[in-house]
Amino acid sequence: MQTKTEIQRLLAGAGVEPNKRLGQHFLIDLNLMEFLLRNAGITENDVVFEVGTGTGSLTGELIKRAGKVIAAECDEVLGPLTEQLYNDKDNFEIVIADVLENKNTINHEVVAKLKNAQDELGGRILLVANLPYSAGSSVMLNLLDGIVVADAMVVTVQKEVADRMAARPGSDDYGILSIYLSAMGECKFLRKLSPKVFWPEPQVESAMVRFDRDRAKVALIHNVPLFKETVNLFMSHRRKMMRACVKYAEGNLSHVHHWEDIFQRSFVEPHHRPEELTAENYISIANLCNEILNSR
Repeated sequence: MQTKTEIQRLLAGAGVEPNKRLGQHFLIDLNLMEFLLRNAGITENDVVFEVGTGTGSLTGELIKRAGKVIAAECDEVLGPLTEQLYNDKDNFEIVIADVLENKNTINHEVVAKLKNAQDELGGRILLVANLPYSAGSSVMLNLLDGIVVADAMVVTVQKEVADRMAARPGSDDYGILSIYLSAMGECKFLRKLSPKVFWPEPQVESAMVRFDRDRAKVALIHNVPLFKETVNLFMSHRRKMMRACVKYAEGNLSHVHHWEDIFQRSFVEPHHRPEELTAENYISIANLCNEILNSR
């Protein structure tokens, strides 16, 4: 782990300062970094995915604990710096590129490395990172289903993102991220962080959060892409009544009719608003839609 002075020395040696455009804020409280690592519970069979290595402060500790560390860093100065620091470590690989090819797709090279590492070790994939504020939500959403999925995520994020992750129906923070995480696992708010534990200090508070994927919960969703499509349809019009939202149905859901019957069978009141429904409600609606579409 690196102190503030060590981080400043590394940046000065590379001839750069923290990149405001990339939202670079380095965690300098080493006790909090140890707290994050302890809550991650990394084992030697685990593949750890780190997004945003910065100067490699957390990276070095992950390498000590994990079977393999796959990192992504978009900064073309700090990425090579981290790569050089740990180029003698056999269990470390870094992709120097944006972690997201687009909002809904993780970088294909990163995905391939994660998949290969998991096939080799047979363990879990864990996202352990001080996530860049701009990409945090998208990265987590993309690790819920697809070619590779995270068995757990232990991350530092903006506090408002942490609030959304753990939000309950009816609250202002409740949204698509809240529903996805609740439907597929359990989310735990670990600790709020003051701006003072970072350098340079951000203008917002942060938080550490842990999410654990629950395979039994995921198995209740008969068609994950359709479930996501269903949640997106209704939560895009969260203030309208459920019965009013269906007129905006597109894609697969445009072929679904008799919504009143679906609501009744899902025990959902048509006059309720999308922001009032639980993840279980959305799973029930999506499963019924899937049943209807498969019977066409």
